[in-house]
Order: sequence, then C-alpha cells, then structure tokens
Amino acid sequence: MMNKRPPVRTTAPEPQGRGPSAPAIRAARLTVVRGSRTVIDDLSFEVAPASVTGLLGPSGCGKSTLMRAIVGTQAKVTGTLDVLGRPAGAKPLRARVGYVTQDPSVYGDLTARQNLDYYAAVLGIPRGERADQVTRALSDVDLLTHADSLTGNLSGGQHSRVSLAVALLGSPELLVLDEPTVGLDPVLRRDLWDLFHRLAAERGTTLLISSHVMDEADRCQNLLLMRSGRLLAADSPDALRAHTHTASIEDAFLHLVDEAREAERAGS
Repeated sequence: MMNKRPPVRTTAPEPQGRGPSAPAIRAARLTVVRGSRTVIDDLSFEVAPASVTGLLGPSGCGKSTLMRAIVGTQAKVTGTLDVLGRPAGAKPLRARVGYVTQDPSVYGDLTARQNLDYYAAVLGIPRGERADQVTRALSDVDLLTHADSLTGNLSGGQHSRVSLAVALLGSPELLVLDEPTVGLDPVLRRDLWDLFHRLAAERGTTLLISSHVMDEADRCQNLLLMRSGRLLAADSPDALRAHTHTASIEDAFLHLVDEAREAERAGS
C-alpha cells in the first residue's frame, strides 16, 4: 500500500476509547518544518496495535524527527497525529508510551537497578510495586546479573539495555525505539528482536522501531520506508517485495527510490 494523503483534520476529536482494531498511531498530512527545511513532508500512515513496525530509511531522512513527533517532544508539527486515541503529546499518554533515544538517558553513577528505581518513582509507580516492576524489566532485557553494577561500568550494549529496561517500566502500550540495535553484536540483536515480538504477542504492546539497516526489515511485521522526509511505502515486507518484484527489502527500497526520482524529474 503506497503512501496516501487523506484529508487533514485540524483538531483531534475527543477520545472515545480504542477498539481492538483501532490504529495505535494515525498520522494525516504530518509535516515538520525546521527553518527553511521541510524535515517531515506530508506523511499519512497508520500503525496497527500489538504489532512490530519498522521505520526504515537512510540516516538523515527524518526518522528521529518523526519519532519525536509521535512521543510529543517535537516542535512545529502540523497536520494530525493521534497516538493511542489521543493527540500526540497529550498528558495522559506519558505513562502509556515508552521512548528510547539513540543516546541512552540513564545515569552512569547509579547501578542499573537504581536507575530503574529512580525512573519508576518519576513515572509514579507505587512504591510497593516498584521492586517487582524493576526486576521484571531487568529480566526482560537479560540484565539481572548486572543489576547492581554501576551503569557507567557496563558495556555499550548493556548500557543501551538499561535504557530499554527503563522504557519497559509500567508496561507501556506503545514503545518507540530509535535505532535500539545499533552497535550490538548479532546474538544480542537477535535476542532483542525476539523480545520485541514477545512483547507484541504476549502483552499486546505496539512497537515502532527505527533502523537504517535494511537486513532488519524482515524482522518486522510491517514497514514504513522513508527517504528525504517522505514516506515511500507502508506495507508488510512480503507485500513490498511483491509490489516491486524484488527479492529483498533493500532492492525494494532502491526500486521505490528510483520511482520517486523519476516522479520528481517528471514534475520538475
């Protein structure tokens, strides 16, 4: 299914609750302008609930900007962007959305467990539930054996997993992960993707995961392919290969880029 542009809504309706098939994320004519540059250019798409969706494209194509818009930290966003049935960034979403940036935002002078306990308090998790929540999150990312090590002494991959564990606190309905597997060894990358799919299948979590590594595409149920702030396609890996008559997602992406360039030349 190629990018479509439904009519923009200038204001989001009051949430009426989300049925089981309602999109976890719905964008319509989403645009972000920074200075004289259009960073996100008229995007329209939906992300299904309880799914693993990959956001793929080269570095600088707007993936991180789109993710910041979804979690409500990006300025100068126009168009419509609804998250879990509410406008992106709405206060009630804070405890329902987990976000991991490319730069881990945890404290090196605290242990992994202390970091999680601190963020659990910030999230308002009741004191009596914090220990269990922290232990479960550490177990999810396979860090129990390093729970009482200073975060600053952990490896880069372990440091990233502490940030992911923080995002898992409170069992968020939506996880937005900005290139969480960069720099990780193949075994750890595989284990994290297994975790992502377990979260979707067993807990009903929706995951939006960005990457510039095309070989991770087949680990996703659905894909959003971006180039230069625009959405080239939104569909499953199999459907994208079938549509472009290619054998790999990388070849499908290149085919779509060529199509986009031809359309740009024809329109110039």
